[in-house]
Amino acid sequence: MPEVTINNVIINFPFKPYSVQEDYMAKVIECLQDSKNGVLESPTGTGKTLCLLCSSLSWLLTKKAQLQAQSLVGAIEKPNFGGHFFNKLSKELKGATGDTEPSSSFISAAPKIIYASRTHSQLSQAMQELKRTAYKHVSTAVLGSRDQLCIHPDVSKEINSSNKIHMCHSKVKSRTCLYYNNVETRKEEPLFKQEVLDIEDLVKAGQKYRCCPYFLSRELKQNADITFMPYNYLLDPKARRSQGIDLQNSIILLDEAHNIEKMCEEAASLQICSTEVAMCIDEITAVMEDLANSIQENDFTVENSGNVQKDFTADDLCILKAMFLELENAIDDIKIVKRDEGDTYPGSYIFELFGKAQITHGKEILVTEKLDKIVLYLTTTSTSPFARKGNALQKFSDLLRIAFNNSNNMRHREKLKQCYKVYIQVEEPKKSHKNDVWETKKTLKNEGKVISYWCFSPGFSMQQLFEQGVRSIVLTSGTLSPLKPFISELQIPIDVQLENPHIIKGDQVCVGVLSQGPDGHALNSSYNTRNDPKYIASLGRTIFNFSCLVPHGLLVFFPSYPIMKKCREEWQIAGLWTKIAERKAIYVEPQHKDSFKNVMIEYCEKIKDPSCKGAIFMAVCRGKVSEGLDFANANGRAVLITGLPFPPLKDPRVILKQRYLEEMRSTDKEALSGQQWYQLEASRAVNQAIGRIIRHKNDYGAIILCDCRFDNSNFKKHLSAWLRPYIKQFTNFGMITKNLRDFFKYAEYTLPQPAMLSMNQSSALLPASTATFDTTATRVARSSSKQKSEVIQKTEEDTFDIDLYSNKNEQNSKVENKKKNFSELLATESKPVINFSVCKLKQNYSTCELTKGTSEPLAKKRKIKLLPVELNAHLSGPSTSSCADTTENASKMIEEAANETDKKILGKTYLKEVKRSLSEDNYKIFAKMIQEYTKTSNLDKLLKTLQDLFPPKEGLLHLFIGFKHFLKKHHISAFETHVTHLSNIKS
Repeated sequence: MPEVTINNVIINFPFKPYSVQEDYMAKVIECLQDSKNGVLESPTGTGKTLCLLCSSLSWLLTKKAQLQAQSLVGAIEKPNFGGHFFNKLSKELKGATGDTEPSSSFISAAPKIIYASRTHSQLSQAMQELKRTAYKHVSTAVLGSRDQLCIHPDVSKEINSSNKIHMCHSKVKSRTCLYYNNVETRKEEPLFKQEVLDIEDLVKAGQKYRCCPYFLSRELKQNADITFMPYNYLLDPKARRSQGIDLQNSIILLDEAHNIEKMCEEAASLQICSTEVAMCIDEITAVMEDLANSIQENDFTVENSGNVQKDFTADDLCILKAMFLELENAIDDIKIVKRDEGDTYPGSYIFELFGKAQITHGKEILVTEKLDKIVLYLTTTSTSPFARKGNALQKFSDLLRIAFNNSNNMRHREKLKQCYKVYIQVEEPKKSHKNDVWETKKTLKNEGKVISYWCFSPGFSMQQLFEQGVRSIVLTSGTLSPLKPFISELQIPIDVQLENPHIIKGDQVCVGVLSQGPDGHALNSSYNTRNDPKYIASLGRTIFNFSCLVPHGLLVFFPSYPIMKKCREEWQIAGLWTKIAERKAIYVEPQHKDSFKNVMIEYCEKIKDPSCKGAIFMAVCRGKVSEGLDFANANGRAVLITGLPFPPLKDPRVILKQRYLEEMRSTDKEALSGQQWYQLEASRAVNQAIGRIIRHKNDYGAIILCDCRFDNSNFKKHLSAWLRPYIKQFTNFGMITKNLRDFFKYAEYTLPQPAMLSMNQSSALLPASTATFDTTATRVARSSSKQKSEVIQKTEEDTFDIDLYSNKNEQNSKVENKKKNFSELLATESKPVINFSVCKLKQNYSTCELTKGTSEPLAKKRKIKLLPVELNAHLSGPSTSSCADTTENASKMIEEAANETDKKILGKTYLKEVKRSLSEDNYKIFAKMIQEYTKTSNLDKLLKTLQDLFPPKEGLLHLFIGFKHFLKKHHISAFETHVTHLSNIKS
């Protein structure tokens, strides 16, 4: 693999890195060498994950070598035994690792890398990237939950995660889990030490060796150089404890970090309602009754079902029940003043509420310990699926841990008061499916309440992470812009920043703001106009027009599900939905993940179907489609954003977040204001949706912002940095129509057109989270990724002056190709000129069946895609005014297109035949010959080389003759004369 030296660190990379990749790796190494934190943005398609892994692992191996050299220097006292050499080596390595004078905490052991992302699907993709590198030998581990990793036949069937945990604890404690018992003996298997095993691989290996993948992963983590895990394992203190994650001297790489702020807030927040407190009382009462029954049966210490030890007493249960009753009374006594919008209290109010139930600082540890033991008892002794299993008690225990986390520290307690708010609202009664007229209506003495304990500072969790002795934190994503407000929310020191440009060129993207529809009506999806029938109709006409202009896949993103539903209903009533569907099949993002997978598969199948004109996928910003899915190549040629996806303005959490930011701004004028945050939430969602298309350096696509508010300069500066220079303002619909038509014409005939995905490969779009760790989708994603990289590499390296990668007619061409042998292909002549003046062309683009009405067999009929009549200057040259000239030009271009299609088939088949007939060395000579001929047009040298490679006496004259179709026109006559001479010699 190629090597590149960056900041004195030698990095092995799978290919020669681009300049943007080198810049990115330099920033990563800077963070690690100087023990700094960094925020790095690099657009999707720039190889961000690969760069992150290669650079960090290169530095880590160099660091380990430095530590080893240091230990040898200390062990070897005499210079004669190599002490001088190792001392010199140690100093050189210090320059590479950056630790010229490392602190004592970083000397004893090498750091460990933690790679975290949002989903297991993203982690799996990163591990597949690692397998492609020269660093696949490093020791790795991946952490997952029991939901993904448990293979015990009984425990894995449990739906509730909390119950699954307690069932597992019980079996582990009683040593009744065969898979857990085998971990100690199986963990030294070479497979676990030498291979990069993702979740899927780990489960398969666990089943093969009959050992628990969950506990095996924790064992592998102890000695792993790099550990892969989801965000919440890092951000949630409870998860860190349960997984045994030690962050001391660790390097944390947070990939896909655009979600990190929200994840930090959610990990530190929880809510509980009156109903759940009542359920806690019921669950305690059930255990008390169980205990009383066992006393009567003279079985005080052991429960008949399951031999479960009771780690609590009757007094413990009485105290806990009294505590919950006091808490219930305290909640009932709360008077909600603002019944419509709810009441807000400072974060310290939660301690006042708990104090009324005698839960104070220090006592909460005793309470959580007892609650955990009772929950374990309920989980392991419940035989009926309808029995109480301690879910409410578990939730209350989690609330106590979050509220009292490190609360003995006065400074930390003040921070809690500042970062948290307690929000109390009336609990909505659960709606019954049927109204039973015979049942007496129950009137509740006290209405229920929902108590939300919300964190509004992402920095609260990030600071806790930073205080665990972390060496360096690197946050990276394709959509972090703008960086300044993102960094201000993190509240940790960020010394290294990067906003990388994209690797694509300007002619591969068409970006613009469309302020009005084809009828001239303003496109504005604001709260006041989104339900206006005229706006909805104009948006529908806009999408219809784009469905005619955009080839293959078109993504349409709406601000929210209600808006998408409203538009769909209105278009169906007006008949617009049917008109759009006649042009392209329409697929709508479902809100339930069960049906999501099937919809995605159908969409992909429609895109690759050559008999169709593509498909439209209508989705929602912040939905499943906008996060992490890959619509590369034909799957996504354009994305339409139909409005600014602001968070719900009336949502209590949104309102309180804005208030919190305004409070912070009163003391820090540089802090983010509530309104700025509100706008940023919308722009980041837009950036994520835009990132679904243009996924690699040869990809291309259009990005249309269909809302006049996108023209605001404040919004434009929040878009990703690489996108801003390309934004155009389309003053009318005709202007955008012309731009899009010209853009796709140019792209189709100048940029590489990869082969359409097969039916199986189409499911690679699906994230693994759409099923129970969708192993099929994961495997398909790997094969698709491999195929895609091969196509790109071939396109770059091919020196032959023929485009071997055809357009969407390639599948039909392959069918024809199978029916012809090689000699027939060589003998193929150009089709006679067809009089296209009698052909009716549909507007600008059309398809003409050249074989219609002929006696040719059906299998040989093929649709030839016609070039547009209105052509760009760079395609068609000067425009003509007369109809006759236009028709003549069209006829000429269509004839050339037909010939070009045959030439592509011929070129591909010819090269395969040549490669089979020649040795590896001779094939290199053949390739070099083509390069020289292209540059120098030296026919004599070409003929000599061809004759040496394909001597007539060895039966290779047909390959010599076959090269005629790739000669320059003025050389064909001389070539034919030479062939005649050779034929005479042979005869």
